[in-house]
Amino acid sequence: MTHTARRIGRTFAFVLPVVMVLSGTLAVTSVPWATHNSESQVLTASAHNVSKRAKARTPQDILRDRLLVELREKDPGVALTDLQRSVEGRPSLARHCMSIAKALGRAAVEQYGPTRAHRFSRPVCDTSFASGVAQFS
Repeated sequence: MTHTARRIGRTFAFVLPVVMVLSGTLAVTSVPWATHNSESQVLTASAHNVSKRAKARTPQDILRDRLLVELREKDPGVALTDLQRSVEGRPSLARHCMSIAKALGRAAVEQYGPTRAHRFSRPVCDTSFASGVAQFS
């Protein structure tokens, strides 16, 4: 008799928490106040945060975009000088300097042509700008 009671007790000790967790999870994920329309919607706790995190831009992306606009509005020399100052002011951007300089080289070739773009070359980020110009010429 005690063996059967222990077996039943162990079964309940395992099954009861699993059932409670599953029913609690289902109760929380399907909430009627999450949507304004009449359809029921199943949401996870992070459903709204995913789109905000996906749209977050990194500092190197922001810098690259700003410098590309500056290159188009002014000239590649100004953009390269600002790149060098940005890297000196924020050393964490140094590992992205080469890729940003190559992107500037590509944009300079598109806007000025390979010969004129090459005139703006200077030793910023191990001459990556010149490499970008040569690669996309």
